[in-house]
Amino acid sequence: MLGRFPMTGFLPLHADPGDNIIPLEGWRYFTAWSFEPLPLIMILLTGGLYLYAVHLLHKRGDKWPVLRTVYFVGFGLGSLSFALFSFLGTYDTVLFWLHMLQHMLLNMIAPVFLVAGAPVTLALRTLPKKPRKWLLAVLHSMFGKIMLFPPLTTFLMIASPFALYLTGWYNLTLNSNAAHDFLHVYMVVVGCMFFFPLLGVDPVPLNIPYPIRFILFLLTMPFHAFLGVTIMGSTRLIAEDWYLAFGRTWGPSPLEDQTLAGGLMWATGDITMFAAMITIFIQWVGDSKRESKRVDRAMDRQDALAAKRAAMAEGGAVGYDAQRRQAPATTDADTVGDEEHQ
Repeated sequence: MLGRFPMTGFLPLHADPGDNIIPLEGWRYFTAWSFEPLPLIMILLTGGLYLYAVHLLHKRGDKWPVLRTVYFVGFGLGSLSFALFSFLGTYDTVLFWLHMLQHMLLNMIAPVFLVAGAPVTLALRTLPKKPRKWLLAVLHSMFGKIMLFPPLTTFLMIASPFALYLTGWYNLTLNSNAAHDFLHVYMVVVGCMFFFPLLGVDPVPLNIPYPIRFILFLLTMPFHAFLGVTIMGSTRLIAEDWYLAFGRTWGPSPLEDQTLAGGLMWATGDITMFAAMITIFIQWVGDSKRESKRVDRAMDRQDALAAKRAAMAEGGAVGYDAQRRQAPATTDADTVGDEEHQ
């Protein structure tokens, strides 16, 4: 199970109620790392494929922005690794505030950087002809349009935390390895689905105007803030039976733990969305400048063409006048002589 094993060296200690959990104190914040084989392999494979695709581009003389590679591999996959394997993943079922920080990394922070890395564009530039056609077909299919439909992805982004913490879903993830693993995957997928069409780095089935993107980002902020404040102010513990069963004598009390978790949801959600809105604004300004330059170039071409046509017309008129001036003049006497000769 992802992140269920506080570790001493490489020996797992199951983080279940009734176990003698090693306190998360001091150096344990730096040494409490646990590695699950499957997610580790998937992250390494994804990073390796991305870097190999960049290598193929460079090999054939094409360029790929270094910053995109840093976003995807360094910050995106790095955030996933930190969320799953560090002390966050190791103690995510012991302390609620650690789970919440992990939640925000998986659902909001890592997806932003993964999308900013433009993996679809990279794939389209490096895949063979047939796989590239398949990828484009999926992107522009009805399935792709539905899965990346911004109102739907925004609804999932807003509703998922409410469903997780205000129903029995979160309790299920604490008691089921499969449900816990599914939650992590679900968070990353929903986050990528939300940011993919709104950041607009890769080709998308529907081109969303920038004002609509702003509105969708703004919609998520009050809902995350409301849920965070609700969790902070609640006197009833979420997953109360689970957390009280640990009987921890270290760290914050269960109620303090929950208050801290609610504050993290509120602050992290607003900060992330605000940063995304700044990114969208910068893209908007950049696109406006490029569009303005494109219009200016088109107008310059039209002016140049009109000037060329005018010059050609003027040149034709001047040539005609010169030709007339060079022709011999015909007098009335010549005309009379011609008539007499006839």
